[in-house]
Amino acid sequence: MKHRSLVLVFTVVIAALLLPLNVGAQDPTPLPIISADVEIISGDQAYVSYLAAPDEGGPHPAIVLIHSFRGLEEGYRTMTDQFAAEGFVVLAVGWQTFEQNPSDTTMDQLLRDSVAFLTAREDVDATRIGLTGFCAGGRYTMRYLPLLSDLFAAGVAWYGFPNDGDPSGMDLTGDLADPLLIIHGTADDPSPIEDIYEYAAALDDAGVYFEMKVYYGEPHGFMLQGGQLRTDEVAQDAYQQMVSFFQRKL
Repeated sequence: MKHRSLVLVFTVVIAALLLPLNVGAQDPTPLPIISADVEIISGDQAYVSYLAAPDEGGPHPAIVLIHSFRGLEEGYRTMTDQFAAEGFVVLAVGWQTFEQNPSDTTMDQLLRDSVAFLTAREDVDATRIGLTGFCAGGRYTMRYLPLLSDLFAAGVAWYGFPNDGDPSGMDLTGDLADPLLIIHGTADDPSPIEDIYEYAAALDDAGVYFEMKVYYGEPHGFMLQGGQLRTDEVAQDAYQQMVSFFQRKL
C-alpha cells in the first residue's frame, strides 16, 4: 500500500514588506524585492498581471500564480510580494482581463506565454518553474500541470475542482509526472472534500507523487477574506506549506 504524504510544518510567515516575524525555512532573512504591474501578450491581447521578484541574486525559481474566480484581488498581490521575498520570481497572471471565464484553449496559450515571459528574464531559472492556483486556479493547476509538463516542474492546487473541465484533472491523473501539493478545507461547499479524497486516491492509484494538507472547518477560498490575505495561524501555515513544497521540489 502506498503512503500518502501529509506535510505537517508549522511555520509563521509574514511578508518581508510587513516586517517579518518569520519567513521561509531555508533562509531566515527575507530578500528585498521589486514589484510592478506587467502585461503578458497572449492571443494579440495584453493581460494586465502582477510581477514580484528578488532584487538581488539569481537565477531564481519562478512561479506562475493563477488567482481565483474573484479576480486579482489585493490579497494575491500581498502573497506575491511575500513569495518573492522567499527567493522566487512570481507572476500573478490576470487571466480575467478580457473574459470572466475564458476557454481552456485561451488559458492554455496564456500559460505558455506567461512561462515564455518568465524564461526571457535573466533572473529566472527556466528549469525550475512551478504552477499554483486558487479556486478556478486550483482547477487549472490540476489540469495544466499534466498537460504542460514540459513547462512546469511542480504544482500546488488550492481548493481546486478536480472533476471540472474536459479533460478534467481527474481524467489526467495518469498523465501527471510532476509533484503536486493539494491544499483544501473540510468545509468547502463548492468543492467538497470528498471529491478531493477521490482525486487523491486516483493519484495514489496512478503512482503519482503528491502531498496533501487538509484544514478542518476551513471553507472554500479560505486564504483571502474581504479580498485581503489572512494572517492568522491557519493562513500562515498554509502559505508556508506552499513555500516549503516549492523550495523542496523546484
